[in-house]
Amino acid sequence: MIEKITSVVSVAGMARMVGLSRQRFHQLMKQGVFPAPVYDVQTRRPHYTEEMQKVCMEVREKNVGINGRVVLFYARRPGIVQQKQIKSHGSASHTRPQRHSGLIDGLKGLGLTTVTEQQVEAALKELYPTGTADVGEAELVRTVFVRLMRRH
Repeated sequence: MIEKITSVVSVAGMARMVGLSRQRFHQLMKQGVFPAPVYDVQTRRPHYTEEMQKVCMEVREKNVGINGRVVLFYARRPGIVQQKQIKSHGSASHTRPQRHSGLIDGLKGLGLTTVTEQQVEAALKELYPTGTADVGEAELVRTVFVRLMRRH
């Protein structure tokens, strides 16, 4: 619920407006909770009109979809950092933040569901021997994805 209502907005923009990931927004749209977008005749791009944006915002506010179904929206609690549990070789488990968790999440979103931190680290060393300080996140995800796909 970050953006203001405009004349038209993309599906990704609508998902941001209601505070959901694109994937979750699409799931709920397919279930009939949110309305499906309309398509521009010339560009064939899906978008939401002002009226449709208001409907989506109302669904989010009232927790009732356009299909009449009650939906509970979950939100992360502010200030809490979630870490994955990693089993150690001993009997006790501990949490360890992944060094490249954002990059790994992006790669998994592109279909590399079994990618490991070690694979990402090796690809980064190969692709960017001097470091990645001046490289954007999208470029990192793209180049590492291409490298890992060529390897497999």
